[in-house]
Amino acid sequence: MERGDFDSLSALWLEDEISCVHPGWPVLSGRGEVLRSYALIMSHTDYIQFFLTDTKVAVIGDTALVTCTENILSGGPAEDGGELGPLVGQLVVATNVFRRTSEGWRLWSHHGSPVLTESDEDDEDDAS
Repeated sequence: MERGDFDSLSALWLEDEISCVHPGWPVLSGRGEVLRSYALIMSHTDYIQFFLTDTKVAVIGDTALVTCTENILSGGPAEDGGELGPLVGQLVVATNVFRRTSEGWRLWSHHGSPVLTESDEDDEDDAS
């Protein structure tokens, strides 16, 4: 994702029925729908970097559950002057389910939920 390598990202996912929830999005089901969402995100993001924290891994047989906090720094399309748009930070808690295949571990499901910060909560209170 950070390199913008759609083919490598696609190869991480299982070929069968998969699902994905990006923060604020509805549930996406099926390989076509999930991969289209990543293509859309990648086409509208000039810069993205993930710092993973609070990572926990549990493996039972051929299934693995990985939870973490994604500390995301991203920048939108370039401004008129050709420079990267403003950088934005976001916290997302993520749950990823992997399945072991003959080709290695592949992603079966990803669910990301935004983490509200104090300023997010204050903004909601101000709007009330």
